[in-house]
Amino acid sequence: MTTVAHEPEADAAKPHRRWFKTRITLGIIIAIVLIVAIVGAITPWPSAMVIRAVFTQGGDAAAAEMERHVPDAQLTETLDISYGDDGADTTMDVFTPASATKALPTIVWIHGGAWISGSKENVDPYMRILAAEGYTTIALNYTLGPEGTYPTAVNQINEALAYIDANADELNVDPSQLVLAGDSAGSQLASQMATITTSPDYAEIMSVTPALDADQVVATVLNCGVYDLAALAALDGIIGWGLKSSMWAYTGTRTWAEGASGATMSTVNWVTEDFPTTYISGGNGDGLTWTQSIPMADRLNELGVDVTTLFWPAAHEPELPHEYQFHLDMPDAQTALQRTIDFLDAHTD
Repeated sequence: MTTVAHEPEADAAKPHRRWFKTRITLGIIIAIVLIVAIVGAITPWPSAMVIRAVFTQGGDAAAAEMERHVPDAQLTETLDISYGDDGADTTMDVFTPASATKALPTIVWIHGGAWISGSKENVDPYMRILAAEGYTTIALNYTLGPEGTYPTAVNQINEALAYIDANADELNVDPSQLVLAGDSAGSQLASQMATITTSPDYAEIMSVTPALDADQVVATVLNCGVYDLAALAALDGIIGWGLKSSMWAYTGTRTWAEGASGATMSTVNWVTEDFPTTYISGGNGDGLTWTQSIPMADRLNELGVDVTTLFWPAAHEPELPHEYQFHLDMPDAQTALQRTIDFLDAHTD
């Protein structure tokens, strides 16, 4: 009989080796988690990149959905116009009806993305839809955090408005009829630019010389925005973590809620009776509607500003999410689009 004396020992060793390898793998995972946690405690970059990846996927999907609803209209498109010296960050896309025979009222749209993601391309389909209604529409890029920190984007957008004003004829823009518009973080920036333009005290606090005169901005369109950073700082859970991480990346400081960044970004505290007539909306399934958009609308109403709102009952079904207005496969988003067009028609010539 032939026996293999070492086989039982070899078999007995296999579980031990598996246990050893498992401990090594578990140790590596724990080490990676600890490294990420330590790095994330001293820099916003890791969290910002995760959030950016998620937002980029969502922005691309929304743009593809909107693209299905762009009408078959003849438009003149001029893409990637440079308005500043920061490369792709300071570029704009311009859309205007090919049949236009005069300068048109113009919508300047600032894209969202929690101040750390997104691009003008995300809103280009919406700009094409609005341009087909007889407007010149412009989508802006600006430097995102953490690559650039506040107030870099504010200064860039002011520079973009100066460029639009100076090149109005070439861009088919009526500089006496400008609408500042945005979504999400872009709404915050649009409200900030409108406040800078209409409040000399706020412009002085921001150390910004407004590119436009107050009477050039005839309206604002604010969708799903942020206007009260103290309320934002009070959020918890995954949404709170994401927004706080984004603000750290955008402002360059973890103490943004306690300093000038959070204070000056909170336009609900700075708007005046001279703020432009405003359309403001948010979905009932979006927490920012209840903590940001409705309070902002209430504040503007208190000041006597002409405000058009589109809010939905708390029990509305389906629940309308953040940035619902871009999900044009949904009937409620189509309603929002038509309300936006009606508002623009009512406040421009």
